[in-house]
Amino acid sequence: MAELDIPTALLAVNKFSESSEDLKNKSKKALKSILQMCSHLPALEPLISEAPPDILQYVLHQFAKILPNNNNAKKSFVQSEGLKKIQEINAPPGSKLRQYIEEINSLYPQEIVQYYSPDYQKTLMKKLDDFNPAD
Repeated sequence: MAELDIPTALLAVNKFSESSEDLKNKSKKALKSILQMCSHLPALEPLISEAPPDILQYVLHQFAKILPNNNNAKKSFVQSEGLKKIQEINAPPGSKLRQYIEEINSLYPQEIVQYYSPDYQKTLMKKLDDFNPAD
């Protein structure tokens, strides 16, 4: 199902304003079921930037389950900017979403996580401003 892009289609139905509440509920339930079983991470990556937080937690949970055991998937997640995208998510402290983001971040060296965080460029510019080789 994931290879046929069914999760993206179900998300679109769920987000479509013309969809009935019944259809939205059914598509959301089906999407959650598929996400909980999906191990094809490339099919889940587009959902990182498109899914609302209540669906996104299921997406990130799958990444948190699969990435620790798959070095190629970890590398691919960085190359496809998945790691960058999750740094941009504003998840409340203590939420499941925040928990999964932190679990995924813990799989990478801190320098890589910092590099992809939204404020990294500002941090570097501040270091440059504060740098004085004459000291």
